Amino acid sequence: MLVLQTVRDKLKMSEPSQENGVIQSTQGLYSSTSPPVSDDEPFSTYFEEKVPIPEDVTQMFSFRKLWAFTGPGFLMSIAYLDPGNIESDLQSGAKAGFKLLWVLLGATIIGLLLQRLAARLGVVTGMHLAEVCNRQYPTVPRIILWLMVELAIIGSDMQEVIGCAIAFNLLSMGRIPLWGGVLITIIDTFVFLFLDKYGLRKLEAFFGFLITIMAVSFGYEYVMVRPDQGELLKGMFLPYCENCGSAQMEQAVGIVGAVIMPHNIYLHSALVKSRQIDRGNKKEVKEANKYYFIESTIALFISFLINVFVVAVFAEAFYDKTNIEVNAKCNESGSPHTDLFPLDNSTLQVDIYKGGVVLGCFFGPAALYIWAIGILAAGQSSTMTGTYSGQFVMEGFLNLRWSRFARVLLTRSIAIFPTLLVAIFQDVQHLTGMNDFLNVLQSMQLPFALIPILTFTSLTSIMDDFANGLMWKIGGGVVILVVCAINMYFVVVYVTSLNSVALYVLVALLCIAYLSFVCYLTWQCLIALGVSCLDVSCLGSRVSNNRHAVSHLSAKENMGREHF
Repeated sequence: MLVLQTVRDKLKMSEPSQENGVIQSTQGLYSSTSPPVSDDEPFSTYFEEKVPIPEDVTQMFSFRKLWAFTGPGFLMSIAYLDPGNIESDLQSGAKAGFKLLWVLLGATIIGLLLQRLAARLGVVTGMHLAEVCNRQYPTVPRIILWLMVELAIIGSDMQEVIGCAIAFNLLSMGRIPLWGGVLITIIDTFVFLFLDKYGLRKLEAFFGFLITIMAVSFGYEYVMVRPDQGELLKGMFLPYCENCGSAQMEQAVGIVGAVIMPHNIYLHSALVKSRQIDRGNKKEVKEANKYYFIESTIALFISFLINVFVVAVFAEAFYDKTNIEVNAKCNESGSPHTDLFPLDNSTLQVDIYKGGVVLGCFFGPAALYIWAIGILAAGQSSTMTGTYSGQFVMEGFLNLRWSRFARVLLTRSIAIFPTLLVAIFQDVQHLTGMNDFLNVLQSMQLPFALIPILTFTSLTSIMDDFANGLMWKIGGGVVILVVCAINMYFVVVYVTSLNSVALYVLVALLCIAYLSFVCYLTWQCLIALGVSCLDVSCLGSRVSNNRHAVSHLSAKENMGREHF
């Protein structure tokens, strides 16, 4: 069992200490807001410089301060716009029309609340989530946790590589094969990663530029298609899905799984360390939490609008369309991709690649090229933030300070090798079909980010006065339970669709180990939330005290008898 000691004491020790394998009391162990990590600590990733915060004591709200804090939230929001999310959006529109927009809105709001917890942990403690896990969990759970998060990062990276390869193929009208697009992503990622040498704010501005490209690209499609605004608003604010079946239900679950990503919690808790904040000053810490929350709200609102653009375009233009209708339209427009749509009356199934093709068939080549540019911007931006996530996770869990080149080379090689094999020996349908498996993989890793972040932000020994209150503890616990349950449903649906008995047996064995570890983390979290009856140390202490009391009473009774 992990021991939640004073953060200061932890920093003096190389390994987290344990006592009888049980969590200690979480009250009164961290009573100071002095920074647990020195502001002079050298950073190897993203933090060669820190952005100063202007002093302005006369105003309750300052746009100058908001601008100084602007950056981390927008880098975090890119994970809500990666190719996996875009594919989930277009499939939602094509399968359910506008009916699932309220699910997208709810998932984004839940994501904002979870990102708030991540940002607060980084601001208050001066450590990101991986560093706190390294100091608080015993060795074996810590290593397992690191491996699970690395799996999520690699899965996300593969989705980004797939998106970029498809974008290059569409932009070149097929002249760049998919395997060629995969190889290009090796080169361009290294080029973009060196941009941060020009300064932190310039790097953040570049990410803002990529988000702007996505907004303009998908916004252009939105204006061109001109969706029904009444149906859009109805679908966004009316939590109901009329005449929906299992396909729409699975798509709703997929939206939640695509929006809330585990590695993004680790990323955001690290990005907020890039501002100069005196963590010994409660007023500054409180102010930083306020501005980071405002900035994150703005960033996720913009990402939500971009996602809505994609859903609305495919809901208006391609909902309930059949393959034969699309085939006829592509023949009429002279598209070379008519073979993608068989001559039958089955409902159109779309992905990132087919989405660009059908846009080109219905609205001209410009729509296809602009779609591809938006996908390329999504893939490039998310692949860079994914690399930073991997760097933070490796440094935090293992105390390894790798160079950017070494880190990118490792993770990109792991992501590209299987993707390249599929791109060479299979077709684009198999390549885009990998997204379903990768979404399942990331859904399974979600508890390994959400449970720790709720655990540590609820402990006064770590967060002091900024620990979660009762409402946040209850609300956060319910939200995490619901999100994890939804994602587990998504995993079960995917596995049962494979129709393999041998695979079922293998998955059952893996699930036993998986659920055991999730239960361990949940046990730790419940104790941190105040469920003291689960604390074995307290139970042992009570039993010992009871035995001592009984022994004392027995001795007094014997003395009384002798005296009598």
